[in-house]
Amino acid sequence: MKRVKLHNPFKPRITNEKNLREHLALERTKLANERTLLAYIRASLYLLVGGTALLQLESQENMHIIGYLALFICVLFIIIGIGRYIALEKRLKDLLLPDEDDIENP
Repeated sequence: MKRVKLHNPFKPRITNEKNLREHLALERTKLANERTLLAYIRASLYLLVGGTALLQLESQENMHIIGYLALFICVLFIIIGIGRYIALEKRLKDLLLPDEDDIENP
């Protein structure tokens, strides 16, 4: 009978404990970066909904200014959130590149 070897997806491929900790820390940072982007998007959507609701009020003309301000801040939140996400992703990509000492020359 032939034995079947099962693959354990939870077994870490990195055996060095220091490298494993660094790898896990970078993964946590990536997830936190994505969570922050989603928070910016959520806040922007709330401002979009609030701004459009204030623009629909016809009895209060002064609320139109606040509605347009909310829409402007909505766009600003999206731009800032995406900009911060891209900047941190670039910095993380630079951290993940191997050092010149680690590269073996044949």
